[in-house]
Amino acid sequence: MKSNLKDKDNVCYAQPKTLEQRVAIANDFVKRFKFSLPFGIDDMTNAANDAYAAWPERIYIIDESGRIAYRGGIGPFNYTPEEAREWLAARYGAVRHEAPKSPADAAPMTGTAASPTPPPPASPTSPTPAPSAAAK
Repeated sequence: MKSNLKDKDNVCYAQPKTLEQRVAIANDFVKRFKFSLPFGIDDMTNAANDAYAAWPERIYIIDESGRIAYRGGIGPFNYTPEEAREWLAARYGAVRHEAPKSPADAAPMTGTAASPTPPPPASPTSPTPAPSAAAK
């Protein structure tokens, strides 16, 4: 994108044209940022993005069976991350967060956040395409 030219040091990839390119980018993200949570990758038609319509802001939690277990309110007025955090704590137990050890450990990610997608892959270190959103 032309708008990314000014941020050339923070933009690592051109817009992917194939699912294989999306998977490669996701795998690189996992490696670079030591991202340990599983996540899905939308297909090239963006079916999951269209089906879950997390716009303007919204939180979805997908359970282990691939079903929507929590659907947050539509933002900005009904967008409450605290509610999702409480739901997760009630289901899985509270999580204690440790402060980053150095500023390098807390390097912010650049770009826009990815839209929520359907069920996570089996391996958190190897993102895989999300199933078709038609199964919602």
